[in-house]
Amino acid sequence: MPGNKYNCSPVTPRTRVERLLRERELRKSNRSFQSSEEARDGNKETEILVNDSCLPENNNLGLPSEEEFLKGAAAARAFLGDGCQRQDGRPSKQRLLVVANRLPVSAIRRGEDSWQLEMSVGGLVSALLGLKEFDAQWIGWAGVNVPDEVGQRALTNALAEKRCIPIFLDEEMVHQYYNGYCNNILWPLFHYLGIPQEDRLATTRSFQSQFDAYKKANQMFAEVVKQHYKEGDVVWCHDYHLMFLPKYLKEYNNKMKVGWFLHTPFPSSEIHRMLPSRSELLRSVLAADLVGFHTYDYARHFVSACTRILGLEGTHEGVEDQGKLTRVAAFPIGIDYERFIRALELPQVQNHMKELRQRFAGRKVMLGVDRLDMIKGIPQKILAFEKFLEENPHWRDRVVLLQIAVPTRTDVPEYQKLTSQVHEIVGRINGKFGTLTAVPIHHLDRSLDFHALCALYAITDVALVTSLRDGMNLVSYEFVSCQASNKGVLILSEFAGAAQSLGAGAILVNPWNVTEVAASISYALDMPDDEREKRHQHNFKHVTTHTSQEWAATFVSELNDTIVEAQLRTRQVPPLLPTEVAIDRYMKSSNRLLILGFNSTLTEPVDALGRNGQLKEMELKLHPDIKAPLKKLCDDPKTTIVVLSGSGRIVLDDNFGEYNMWLAAEHGMFLRHTKGEWMTTMPENLCMDWVDSVKHVFEYFTERTPRSHFELRETSLVWNYKYADVEFGRLQARDMLQHLWTGPISNASVDVVRGGRSVEVRAVGVTKGAAIDRILGEIVHHKGMKSPIDCVLCIGHFLAKDEDVYTFFEPELPCESPPPARALVANHVKTSVPNTLTSQSGPRASRLKKQRSLSTLEKKETNPGSAIALQPALQDRMPLHEGASVLDLKGDNYFSCAVGRKRSNARYLLGSADTVVSLLKELGH
Repeated sequence: MPGNKYNCSPVTPRTRVERLLRERELRKSNRSFQSSEEARDGNKETEILVNDSCLPENNNLGLPSEEEFLKGAAAARAFLGDGCQRQDGRPSKQRLLVVANRLPVSAIRRGEDSWQLEMSVGGLVSALLGLKEFDAQWIGWAGVNVPDEVGQRALTNALAEKRCIPIFLDEEMVHQYYNGYCNNILWPLFHYLGIPQEDRLATTRSFQSQFDAYKKANQMFAEVVKQHYKEGDVVWCHDYHLMFLPKYLKEYNNKMKVGWFLHTPFPSSEIHRMLPSRSELLRSVLAADLVGFHTYDYARHFVSACTRILGLEGTHEGVEDQGKLTRVAAFPIGIDYERFIRALELPQVQNHMKELRQRFAGRKVMLGVDRLDMIKGIPQKILAFEKFLEENPHWRDRVVLLQIAVPTRTDVPEYQKLTSQVHEIVGRINGKFGTLTAVPIHHLDRSLDFHALCALYAITDVALVTSLRDGMNLVSYEFVSCQASNKGVLILSEFAGAAQSLGAGAILVNPWNVTEVAASISYALDMPDDEREKRHQHNFKHVTTHTSQEWAATFVSELNDTIVEAQLRTRQVPPLLPTEVAIDRYMKSSNRLLILGFNSTLTEPVDALGRNGQLKEMELKLHPDIKAPLKKLCDDPKTTIVVLSGSGRIVLDDNFGEYNMWLAAEHGMFLRHTKGEWMTTMPENLCMDWVDSVKHVFEYFTERTPRSHFELRETSLVWNYKYADVEFGRLQARDMLQHLWTGPISNASVDVVRGGRSVEVRAVGVTKGAAIDRILGEIVHHKGMKSPIDCVLCIGHFLAKDEDVYTFFEPELPCESPPPARALVANHVKTSVPNTLTSQSGPRASRLKKQRSLSTLEKKETNPGSAIALQPALQDRMPLHEGASVLDLKGDNYFSCAVGRKRSNARYLLGSADTVVSLLKELGH
């Protein structure tokens, strides 16, 4: 329709989803264009599987022409940070460094300097081989021990032709890193098997050496990546073998594009927390820009582990740590289904299918293809088949189970025991239900070649995948790809990752429930043809849509966009404090004001989840290294220090009573110099009638939320669930807020302030920004200050509600000018902002006069619950016209710093209380 707003897309995508949609369309167009070129050149052996009759004439779908595509692709690559082009104008291929434990080739030594290489078969290999839009190189262990330099050099040269770069590990490293930490600890734990039960004491003693070898091996991988990395490359790390690699790479180059993908399940936080190295592993993975899993369940478990174990904030996008977001998402892998479809047309496969149908004529064929592994549920599958034969005698001579069990780790005692167990069960069932001419189970302890496997898939009536825990299990995908004519039924374990993708078309079972699996076998064999057709079509559509190539392209596209998103977020984050500039301005000034927060600013660090002792951490204590520099600054006659905190008066007295400074408690509502008495700065007519009803609500939720607590202050109430269960505390906070808004505070003049894990209810007007005007007036009045304040440092870990204290000191621009951009604020040259602070007229002066009239401190009644009586404030003896000359900052002598909070209105950032200590030490020199 003419004028339709969807007829054209914007030149620059504005949102993340919009960018990803644009990239997806470009990928599809690129593949169509490449396929058509290959078809014209005659370089492709098989035809493209597209039904041309479905496409309208004259390209009415709006697909871009070749010229349009090339321009669009170049623009998208430039937008995503890879703007290199070839001389012919086409966008260059983005380099992709794939880092995995094993290379996609098997190496066999034929001589001192001669090697034979064979490409491996697997989902990851086929996925990356099909990525023609990327220039991919593979880094990994060669799988063989090559101690001599001649052999290493020869193998490196041979692998270079396959675009592979080897990592050389000696036997001891392989034993400790690969067989030890990876396969003996991480793999069982990630599959819910726990740390091995047998020989537990020996495992515990050798754990540290295995963990050290694991980190050392990851460091070796990182060194090789560094040698081959070029700016703009995407580094894609794979699997649990390389969980430390993202951290090592980011330490080398923080701008490196790093993704990490796990091909196994990720367990719930309760399982993962069993690992002694749990926190180190999680933090190392979080260094990546994008973390991928096969299913949403695994991604959710990872986010939950980061929240519960590390105390970080989990969001729908991923895990956030002080403003740095690691995106976490699900990317279900697929297969190259066309490879299986093409194989079915080959004469040798057709002949093999014919032989199998003759061999099993008159019998329904059931198939299981698994590695002989504890997690594959082979014993459970065979026992369920036995149960089916017992309950359905009429099927005994009409069905056969073909079980392919590929041997693995044959030197491990647990696997040897599993093999014996399976053989024993198979022999018992065949002896019980077999005849002289046929047996119900054909069990093979070996692998089949690709063509034989395709033929077997094609003639199968029911496929049994009964994994006890599986990352994805692509056998189910391969079976569906080969079932175009047979329309076989898939029985799939709900504990396999593929159940999230093929669940609607398969029969989902709990493999531990033998009776349920036996009933499902009976249902599958008796299933009507129309239902078999519908189930197959649903599964086939998913398999052909979610291919391995699409999986890889989607992940890399999301990783590129995550970098773009991070850059956009970074632009909104204040820069780090220019320490040298701040110290220089401080030293050159003659009347300085330091406004310091308390909690998380001057306090000693505590564990995010209170594991070092909740009661101990609830008692705020000064940082042990801050006392000396703080005392030195307080004794400087040119410096005035104000500790501005939400804590009560008693807490500030206990921590700062010995210093020569000003204390502003409860967000500045109470003020005293340490040599004087407390006075109130609260505005008149502050209504506190709501306190009792809110207190009852807080008491109720404290009782029903273990490890939560609430604090009753004189101007506010705070409920803190920092140490409670993260998810439960969040739910309780939501319920509390719903109740408060509809009941106790529905008509009250209060503000509800949500912290990271706290809820505070305070009277309207109780903020640090509102109090600083009155506090400043009292300080000037008390000191008889005649010269203006020419340098201000405001440092704190304040809630968003209290960040108005930062903006109070910001210079005002003329009304017709827009607010100053952060980029200008971050620039350390003098600005041309007009100084209206020293003028005795104008908007700032009138505002200061109005604010100064509020700084006359009235006498308030003593709170019955307080141990400190309030003293009447001194009368306002400072003439009003002097209030306008309090500040003379010239725009660039003001430094506001948020501590450990990257989303802030402050000009600058300081990382932690340790950084604050370092700054105060330098200021005191």
